[in-house]
Amino acid sequence: MTEFIPVFEPDLSGNEKLYLSRCIDSGWIGSNGNFVKQLERDFALFCNQKYGSCVTNGSAALDVAIRAMKDVYEWQNDDEIIIPSFNIISAAQSCIYNKLKPVFVDAEEYTWNIDVSKIEEMINERTRAIVIVHIYGLPSDVEPILQIAKKYNLKIIEDAAQAHGQTYNSKKCGSFGDISTFSFFTNKHIACGEGGIVLTSNEKLIEKINYYKNLCFTADKFVHNDLGWNLRMSNLQAAVAYAQFEKLNETINKKQYIGNLYHELLNGIPAKLSVKKTEYADNHYWIFGIVLNEDVKYTAKDVITKMREQNIEMRPFFYPMHKQPVFEKMRILDNISRPVSENLYNKGFYIPTGLNLTNEKIEYIAKQIKNLFA
Repeated sequence: MTEFIPVFEPDLSGNEKLYLSRCIDSGWIGSNGNFVKQLERDFALFCNQKYGSCVTNGSAALDVAIRAMKDVYEWQNDDEIIIPSFNIISAAQSCIYNKLKPVFVDAEEYTWNIDVSKIEEMINERTRAIVIVHIYGLPSDVEPILQIAKKYNLKIIEDAAQAHGQTYNSKKCGSFGDISTFSFFTNKHIACGEGGIVLTSNEKLIEKINYYKNLCFTADKFVHNDLGWNLRMSNLQAAVAYAQFEKLNETINKKQYIGNLYHELLNGIPAKLSVKKTEYADNHYWIFGIVLNEDVKYTAKDVITKMREQNIEMRPFFYPMHKQPVFEKMRILDNISRPVSENLYNKGFYIPTGLNLTNEKIEYIAKQIKNLFA
């Protein structure tokens, strides 16, 4: 097979074109259109939160969420926020932008989510919140984190960017945070190119979120008491996102089919595959991950390079936050080690799970991976 297989392709076979046409026909392409309002209302309800606020992307959602929490709960500069080290940079970056200190906790080796057993030792008198990040389609073990937060009077920021429609003990991801955020980036279960949403049930928080995302406009519109951002989502983006939201269950079912087929086809390779299920959730396979065994001579980068020669795109796992050059340059880190996160980067990669993948392509991908170890 010579056709290039990308790591992801969106499925735009629903009402995306219809809803975009409605935006264009009505002239409502800006941020005040009906699809924005519909998405905010219905997605918040779906996640058992009272309020939703659409923004330009998932990173912006974290920026404005943390800014709002700092204001409402009167956090001080250099207060600390606990974050998984095995994660994309967005949450840590948002803390630093808001003059808060990220504190990085290692990953759990089995699920790749934050190691709950290591959270409590990182808490001190300056700790204000824990960021729960649901990694790669499998939720974090939420209940013990909530218990720790209650014990130390900490707030919960739930980054559910990779967990649309996922549940923890049958409760929707996005329902656990004092503030919860989602991304609608191209490779997410709900995709509109860019875009995101912030959810909360706290009226003061949603007021601050809407204030800061809208350039801090006041009743006297062009008089500004604070500096914010223009983070408004357009009605065009919301139209596509809403069409994707309508077929979320179909997307999850397809992802689980792909994940289960990979498990069947890749059984026996010298590597750990994405966990199928835990006692609290079935994997939704936002991605399908592979972590090579320690005795395998290849690194993740080696495999990615070799598979590209077979016209298969694969991508590396997250580079750990505690190793990021930018944070070392800023001197905000001690000389720390997070060995599980480091190994996941060195040995971990993910393989194509696009919604348009055929069985033939999945079998080809699995065959090439197995040939590598033959």
